[in-house]
Amino acid sequence: MAFGPLGRVVAQVVIAGVAVLARAIPAAYGAALANARKSGADKAAEEAARKGASFLGKARISRDEALNVLNLTEGEATAEAIQKQYDRYFEANKVEKGGSFYLQSKIYRAKELLDEYVKEKNAEMMKEGQGGSQGQGKTK
Repeated sequence: MAFGPLGRVVAQVVIAGVAVLARAIPAAYGAALANARKSGADKAAEEAARKGASFLGKARISRDEALNVLNLTEGEATAEAIQKQYDRYFEANKVEKGGSFYLQSKIYRAKELLDEYVKEKNAEMMKEGQGGSQGQGKTK
């Protein structure tokens, strides 16, 4: 199975190209890491992760944005109102009906965040309610 002189030359060029790439790619990656460290990009990524950003670098949705997505005000944000708006908008944006998966994701994340907010708000109110009744008991 002889390829002849042309086949041998092509094989040598391919092998030489692979050898060059095998050395160049790790060197380029190392240089990119060094540049990132110099510019502080690694510290910025760590700080973003600490603030709740995902591995893709996107921060969590804010409470104001979540309220806007579900068309609610802070005063209207009850568990029932959040669920009602979630059902309405999630159903309206179903992909099967020509809706948008991106919007469905935003709606889901908004509901998720506002559910946490309502839970924290209710826990705070319960804590204040218990603290207030205990404080009244001590004064009598």
